[in-house]
Amino acid sequence: MIALGSWWSREPAPLLGIDISATTLKLVELGRRRDGGHALLHCAIEPLEKGWIVEGNIEKFDEVAEAMRRLVRKAGTKTRDVALALPGSAVITRKVHLPAGLPEDVLQIQVEAEAAQLIPFPLSEVALDFCVIGPSANAQGCDDVLVAAARKEKVADRQGVAEAAGLHPVIMDVEPYASRLAARRAIERLPNGGKNLLVALFEIGSQSTALQVIRNDEMIYERDQPVGGAALTQLIARQYGLSIEEAEQKKKLGSGLPADYPQLVLEPFLDMLGQELGRALQFFFTSTPYNRIDHVLLSGGSASLPGIAEAVTAQTGFVARVLDPFEGMALPPSVPAARLAVEATSYLVATGLALRRFVS
Repeated sequence: MIALGSWWSREPAPLLGIDISATTLKLVELGRRRDGGHALLHCAIEPLEKGWIVEGNIEKFDEVAEAMRRLVRKAGTKTRDVALALPGSAVITRKVHLPAGLPEDVLQIQVEAEAAQLIPFPLSEVALDFCVIGPSANAQGCDDVLVAAARKEKVADRQGVAEAAGLHPVIMDVEPYASRLAARRAIERLPNGGKNLLVALFEIGSQSTALQVIRNDEMIYERDQPVGGAALTQLIARQYGLSIEEAEQKKKLGSGLPADYPQLVLEPFLDMLGQELGRALQFFFTSTPYNRIDHVLLSGGSASLPGIAEAVTAQTGFVARVLDPFEGMALPPSVPAARLAVEATSYLVATGLALRRFVS
């Protein structure tokens, strides 16, 4: 079993970040430039067939393991240590207050005692991890401690599929945490380093869109909106009499569709998507004390659609821009720029996992 203390631990050796989603596997490997900046070493995407991953669960173990082997070969990397992530829905996280300065063994006992009160199933069935965040602002003489727990079988499934693919899993993260780590680089480039700004991070997936509202590197709100890129694929298939597979391929390539596609299909979809994202923000405003967003960042596979930032800006009233997780990195000549222009937004979680190599 993976040592879950590594969820937030530093891993200085070469490390792959592999994101396991419902439709694809995505791999990123990062290095350092001489000036201290990050460099993209390898990246690759491998498609998965429908039903192999269902609601974050690996239903076709052998098929996913073989796809992961293909992914690593396609990337061309020799690295075998890997960071993986569980969906946020599979992990319970809570912030607790514990006396500051406790020895590690005493702290662990205290965390387990707190976890027993927070987790709705026996501790013997869970993989438990914790991280001391720092002095608590609300409890004098205490530290804030982040506690994370997931069922052992969820961890074992991802560990097992990586090992079956010939990899060595060393870090198990949580997808929203990995997303925020990758987004941090973009947020730090905002005015005043992003301090005290409210940033809405949308990850537009195949079936749904996840919203995280981030302030000072902490998530203060999250919500899933039931809209994703698969809806556009279905519209293309229906409008032009294509199979779902053909429509998906043409959508990704951005070519091969009739001249009326932008006006007849793409623009109405983007308007609908913008309305759905605006609805998600309205839920945020009505359920929190906040009434504004300072910046909107768009990521996920569908964030590469032409005109998406303009459509979301028009429909929400907040300026949106597409988040490229590789922005500012040195790029390898082995990865064509045209390919990255289409794929980059898909790599947010994988990039966050790869960044664990450099984060203590």
